[in-house]
Amino acid sequence: MALSANDAFAATGGGKRRRRYGRGRRGALSEINVTPLVDVMLVLLIIFMISAPLLTAGVPIELPKTEAGAMQDVPDPITISIRPDGEIYIGETAVPFANLSPRLTAMADNTTRPIYVRADGRASYEMVARVMASLSTSGFSAINLITDTGGPSSGGGAREESAP
Repeated sequence: MALSANDAFAATGGGKRRRRYGRGRRGALSEINVTPLVDVMLVLLIIFMISAPLLTAGVPIELPKTEAGAMQDVPDPITISIRPDGEIYIGETAVPFANLSPRLTAMADNTTRPIYVRADGRASYEMVARVMASLSTSGFSAINLITDTGGPSSGGGAREESAP
């Protein structure tokens, strides 16, 4: 008579199996391994932290520094940039001075929408004044000049006196 493998084990053990505590049947683990998820999220966070300052303005200019404080963030402003050579940009699109006012009135649904003027520190005062005058005569009332913070003090502190 031939015995199968199951019969052979049953014959030697007397048909009883011993269970050891701690090694019984275990169900499937339903926990999620979050380590790879955390790794991916940290990499994405670093990428966004590095790329976020690059997305603020497309026209590279060097803003003048002042001691003025930071402004509150305003949703959806119109940004006008003036380069040192006098070239004017609305957002990232170059616009001739003659087309500035008609283009802005077509873009803005109302004249209360804030306009940020970003002028390079080396741009001529005449060009900045002409752009701001054009905005004012077009009916825009919320015109803001954007500068960098941390500039020279206006002289509110103690002054140095020269020796005679």
